[in-house]
Amino acid sequence: MRRGLLKSVKRIVIKIGSRVLTDDDGALDVAVIGRICTDIAQLREGGQQVVVVSSGAVAAGRSELGLTEKPKTIPQKQAAAAIGQTRLMRAYEQSLAPHGLKAAQVLLTSEDLNSRQRFLNARATIDTLLGFGVIPIINENDTVVVDEIKFGDNDNLSALVTNVAESDLLLILTDVEGLYSADPGTHPDAKLIPLVDVITRELERSAGGSGSSVGTGGMATKVAAAKKAAKNGVPTILIAGKRAGIITAAMRGEEVGTLFLPSGEGLNRRKHWIAYTLKPVGRVFVDEGARDVLQKKGKSLLPSGIAGVEGRFERGACVRVCSPDGKEFAKGLSDYSSAEIARLAGHNSSEIEQILGYRYADVIIHRDNMVLL
Repeated sequence: MRRGLLKSVKRIVIKIGSRVLTDDDGALDVAVIGRICTDIAQLREGGQQVVVVSSGAVAAGRSELGLTEKPKTIPQKQAAAAIGQTRLMRAYEQSLAPHGLKAAQVLLTSEDLNSRQRFLNARATIDTLLGFGVIPIINENDTVVVDEIKFGDNDNLSALVTNVAESDLLLILTDVEGLYSADPGTHPDAKLIPLVDVITRELERSAGGSGSSVGTGGMATKVAAAKKAAKNGVPTILIAGKRAGIITAAMRGEEVGTLFLPSGEGLNRRKHWIAYTLKPVGRVFVDEGARDVLQKKGKSLLPSGIAGVEGRFERGACVRVCSPDGKEFAKGLSDYSSAEIARLAGHNSSEIEQILGYRYADVIIHRDNMVLL
């Protein structure tokens, strides 16, 4: 199965965790980075393009600053990231150079991907770099980011980058062999799960948190990333990043790590952007009839089905669509502001111009701009 699935892969996103890139003292492990870059070079020789989402900047900076534990305050994290980014990029450049490859740094915040124009600009930049044979090294811009605009962790970022880069595969390099039936650290009888057909709620709940002093993501964030990639029609392989030749082995189709299969009906790239990249700024409540029409027939949301609106937002904003009991079941881009929706609620589309004095569209959220969750 793996060989058949990987045969058509042309573009790969490789996410590398902090625990893979650092040694026991928390400093950058240049030997591991060198082995990973050797594998990347082999992929390039085989005609495949590689985008790297790399953690490790804060950990590298922490080591340089002489901090003995993970930075606790935002200024400390940003200072560590500022000094660590240069060390991290230098390590990649020095490891790629013997293979005739160059690295380019791409720093992102969630605001960059929330804007459709900036999202497309990021895509064009990555495409151009790959066209020149350069390896993009992507990381969150930790030197300026705050909690309100954070991706959360680089596992989540890597899943979003599969959409930005139009990737065919997500490889997540971590410090364990793959997904286990239980935490192998506390359950010696835990078994490696080689294949995940569908990521269920039970599987998500059973994934543990982060046990790292250098990283922000645990197994739960990796499973969540695989789920987001799967919705984009992209498979994910979770492998032990410190093992020599592991990337090459995974790409040969060997039974290493855990393979997460893509969803049968993946979202198109625009709807994936709406579902997983945009942050909702308000809520629109619909009546039971509208909910049934949206869920069962895939129709657009009309003003007649609106029961209420919460929050203040402008036209084009991403909003949650909720049933009367407040349960979110969809996300979408609104064709009207919150103030306009409040005035249009319960009215027919034919009355929009009479009520507002103008009309943008006959619907509040068009079905092409809505994703059922």
